[in-house]
Amino acid sequence: MQRVAIVTGGASGIGKAVVEQYVRDGIAVVIADVNDEAGESLASSLRTNNGKALYVHCDVSLPEDNQRLVDTAVDQFGRLDYAVNNAGIGGEPNPTGSYSLEGWNKVINVNLNGVFYGMHAQIPAMLKSGSGSIVNVSSILGAVAFAGAPAYVTAKHGLVGLTKAAALDHSAQGIRVNSVGPGFIETPLIAEIIEDPAQRAYLTSLHPIGRLGRSEEVAELICFLTSERASFITGAYFPVDGGYLAR
Repeated sequence: MQRVAIVTGGASGIGKAVVEQYVRDGIAVVIADVNDEAGESLASSLRTNNGKALYVHCDVSLPEDNQRLVDTAVDQFGRLDYAVNNAGIGGEPNPTGSYSLEGWNKVINVNLNGVFYGMHAQIPAMLKSGSGSIVNVSSILGAVAFAGAPAYVTAKHGLVGLTKAAALDHSAQGIRVNSVGPGFIETPLIAEIIEDPAQRAYLTSLHPIGRLGRSEEVAELICFLTSERASFITGAYFPVDGGYLAR
C-alpha cells in the first residue's frame, strides 16, 4: 500500500526538501503552496522521474483551501497518511509596541491559524485511513523569543502547544502529532537577511555548530517522525538548531 502525504509550503525550502525525500521513499505527495510556478515545476520534475506528485494552490490561512487540499489528496490517491504543516511567513521586523495590527493578523493567520485549519481537515481524512502522522514545523522561536518578531514568536510558541493538544486528543485513534523547531536554515525565508555579510555572520554566531542549517537536515527528521519508525513518538517538540537552544 502506497502512503500519501501532504506538504504545505512544499515548493521551496524545507517543504521542498521533504517533498523530494518522500518521493525518493516511494510516497505519493500533494505539494501545497501559493507559488504556482514553483509548485507546478517541482511536481512536473518529480513525475518525470516516475514519482507520484501533484501540485495544489493552497493559502493555508483559508479554511476552505485546506479542506480542498485534503479532498484533492483523497480523490487523487485514495487516502491520507502523512501531513507536514510547513507553510509560514516571517513578518515585519518591529517591536511589540509598534507592530502593525495588519502585520500581526497576517502572521498569526498563516503561521498558527493555518496549521489548525490544516489539521482540522487532515485528521478526519486520516481517521478514515485508520491512522496518520502529522508534523507541524515550528521554530527555535517556539521555545525562546527574538527581538522584533512578536507575531512570529507568538505563533510558533502557540504551534508547539497546539501540537501537544492535538496529540493528546487523537493518540488513542492512531494519529501521532509532533513538531520540529528549525534554527536559522538557508531558505528563501531568510534569503534577504543573509545577503548582508554582517547579518549572516551574526546569525551564524548564534549556532554553536558554526554554520546555518540546510533544508535537507530538517527534512530528514520530519520524514522520520511521520514514518512508522517513530511509532512511539507523539506530542513532542524537536529542535533542529545546531545547538542554538543549548547556549
